[in-house]
Amino acid sequence: MSIKSQTNGSVSDGKLKNGSNTMKRVVAASFVGTTLEYYDFFAYSTAASIVFPILFFPNSEPATGLLLALATYAVGYVVRPLGAAIFGHFGDKIGRKNVLVTTLLLMGLASAAVGLLPTYQNIGVWAPTLLVALRFLQGIGIGGEWGGAALMVTESDKSGRRGLFGSLVQTAAPTGLLLATGIFTLMTSILDKDAFMAWGWRIPFLISFALVAIGLYIRMKLAESPVFEAAEKKAAEKKQEEAKAPLLHVFKHYKKQLALAVGARIGSDIAFYIFALFVLVYGTEHLGLPKSLALAASTVSAVAQMISIPLFGALSDRVGRRPVMIGGAVAGIIYSFVFIAMLNSKDPFLVVIAPAIGLVIVAAMYAPVASFIPELFATKVRYTGSAVGFQLAGVFGGGFAPLIAIQLITLTSTGFSVAGYLSATLLLMVYCVYVAKETSKITMNDAGTAAATTR
Repeated sequence: MSIKSQTNGSVSDGKLKNGSNTMKRVVAASFVGTTLEYYDFFAYSTAASIVFPILFFPNSEPATGLLLALATYAVGYVVRPLGAAIFGHFGDKIGRKNVLVTTLLLMGLASAAVGLLPTYQNIGVWAPTLLVALRFLQGIGIGGEWGGAALMVTESDKSGRRGLFGSLVQTAAPTGLLLATGIFTLMTSILDKDAFMAWGWRIPFLISFALVAIGLYIRMKLAESPVFEAAEKKAAEKKQEEAKAPLLHVFKHYKKQLALAVGARIGSDIAFYIFALFVLVYGTEHLGLPKSLALAASTVSAVAQMISIPLFGALSDRVGRRPVMIGGAVAGIIYSFVFIAMLNSKDPFLVVIAPAIGLVIVAAMYAPVASFIPELFATKVRYTGSAVGFQLAGVFGGGFAPLIAIQLITLTSTGFSVAGYLSATLLLMVYCVYVAKETSKITMNDAGTAAATTR
């Protein structure tokens, strides 16, 4: 039975009968807010590669300073599951909207504060200490962000296009990357090196003050998720006891779904880092490529992924989540070795297009995730289960990927070892997606129950 025949409402006029939202408003609020959070996150990531080793770890050897800077980058990933557990709890207990407002404030203000930090030259060891503390707050905020944004969209759709609408939330990552690298590229091109290192690097972070205001304005006008409200009303009418501790409920009753969520996402997360950000480190530090070329490559790749994600999201509604994600993973395994060869050529054209091709492939793995993961959990624990599963994968994926990649290059002196590392994680993704049940053609109310049965 199709989704349309199973729902009572229609979205032909764009309205959602359970609230004052329209799909346009829901998608806009989720996309804009999540984009701003990813912008903040990637601004930090970019600075960790080209600025922080010099300004916050100046007494270390260049390689050690880079590792220390990337370690602060990893902190933001390690604490994401904590943020997912905290905000997932409240998202499942009191609703999605208010939690999303809180995560936006936390992430945005922490990022803006980075732009105000004194450097090591001014306050010594307190500079990197405060940097890590703000990165910690960033991680907590973004840990609770994705789950709520994905749920607001997928729980509001009644047209059978959850894959498409959910993928628009996924475009927030490359859009945030585009904004961050674009602004850093602009600052490095209009300022000389001394001016950029003195104050220019702060501008991308200080912009967060304005971006937070925009995001809050949009999100405060959003109504609650209709699926969540309906579930709350039904539970009250039947006097059903809610999950007092959603996190414990997930670990007790949804262990298999949680494991599948982690395994299905970890490979795409590592692929995103390798194809999008690895060029900043490998290209500049090991191949001697100009930083401007590396930043340009990241910018072009972000645009390519922004365009391709909605296409793969729509495709997942037609053919299912599993074929699209598995196809992307297999393509990623093959291309990872081609990618390294293209970078090793040092040809400017190949260096620029190599990440772009890679992120189009990642789009196939990444686009359906915002619908695939929420469909694994029931409404009463969906925020917690989705957020924790997504962010646990981030710890082993994006969090440690930079450190593992650098160590592999140091030990083997070749980028092909990194391609092998990525391929292994993509094989895990293929397995997890394959054993999961296809849920693209049923309602969100039924999805959590159906997903409990695996192949």
